[in-house]
Amino acid sequence: MADRVVLAYSGGLDTSIIIPWLREHYGLEVHALAGDVGQGADELAGLEQKAQRTGAASCRIVDLRREFLTGYVWPCLRAMTVYEGRYLLGTSMARPILAKAQVEYAREVGARYLAHGCTGKGNDQVRFELTYMALAPDLEVIAPWREWTIRSREDAIDYAEKHKVPITATRTKIYSRDRNLWHISHEGGALEDPGNAPPDDVWMITAHPEQAPDQAQIVTLGFQEGVPTSIDGRNLPPEDLIAQLNAVGGRHGVGRVDITENRLVGMKSRGVYETPGGTIVLEALRTLRSLTLDRDTLRLCEKLMPEYADLVYTGRWFAPLRESMDTFFRSASRTVSGEVRVKLFKGTATAIAAKSPFSLYSEDLATFGQSAAFDHADSKGFVKLYGLPGLVAAKVRRERGL
Repeated sequence: MADRVVLAYSGGLDTSIIIPWLREHYGLEVHALAGDVGQGADELAGLEQKAQRTGAASCRIVDLRREFLTGYVWPCLRAMTVYEGRYLLGTSMARPILAKAQVEYAREVGARYLAHGCTGKGNDQVRFELTYMALAPDLEVIAPWREWTIRSREDAIDYAEKHKVPITATRTKIYSRDRNLWHISHEGGALEDPGNAPPDDVWMITAHPEQAPDQAQIVTLGFQEGVPTSIDGRNLPPEDLIAQLNAVGGRHGVGRVDITENRLVGMKSRGVYETPGGTIVLEALRTLRSLTLDRDTLRLCEKLMPEYADLVYTGRWFAPLRESMDTFFRSASRTVSGEVRVKLFKGTATAIAAKSPFSLYSEDLATFGQSAAFDHADSKGFVKLYGLPGLVAAKVRRERGL
């Protein structure tokens, strides 16, 4: 019996030709695993039959949508994770759960190898393989893009035609896209030159802000311990909640991002992202967190966020440090519950009001009017002591002529 390999399978050009390539060059029995993280029915339709026609011994589609949100997206929400100030990490969060499902299927079929279709230039090869290392260090990894002689899309299509692999790809590639419940990313084509504005045909789920409705819409998001649970007073399952926010946010042109980011492998790459629902959630959560967290906890959360974002972006999801930091953010979010109203208008999402049973805001303390809880005279000594280090330093500099 031939050894077995489980391939992370999407049904696209690269993973389609990898199936016969693995059989031809390694003599392996290929089993394909596709994870449904919300990429849509069109991408998943007929995937099992396609893989088997290409030579796979089996193909399984696993519904990972709920786990993707609750186990991967929600932890990043609690940390308010954004990479390099703009990227909401949609692809970065999805790769570890796909690799984990792949490992589980490998155990089930008794595979010796794991394979993926990531190129040697990108971040995804690291995200997949670091997950393999953490969960299945005994399994060997095959990365065809680091081995085969195929170097271009045209080469891949030639290989597919020669081996009679059914594909829908053409020799003119416009964009490379990745979609899940959280976002859709776009790379390649005209986007490879940062001097080009994104063409209108890039965008798929967000309206152009100029063509968005002229009437603003207000949505009310409910949160429990740092994660969204309801829209306009209706509790919804996580996947339905994000889908609904994507729809309403997309209609108002919310969530477009164009960033030239630093890849882990050392080069810069330009990515265009659409994350309408996530943008709304983060805007609401930012306001709710400011209302419910004390100053020291809030500031430490903000200091730790870039490190957490880097862990996720660079594929270290199962690293002890990320898991430890997740424990901190989970604890810090225990009081981040309440409701936030967000106004959507012409590409913007703006929180306009928030309330929480854990609100730390005291009107009696903050008011410009008469306050029974605050004596202005108390501030004299506070200001003097607070400024004392600066006062002493200034005195010494003057005496030394500095």
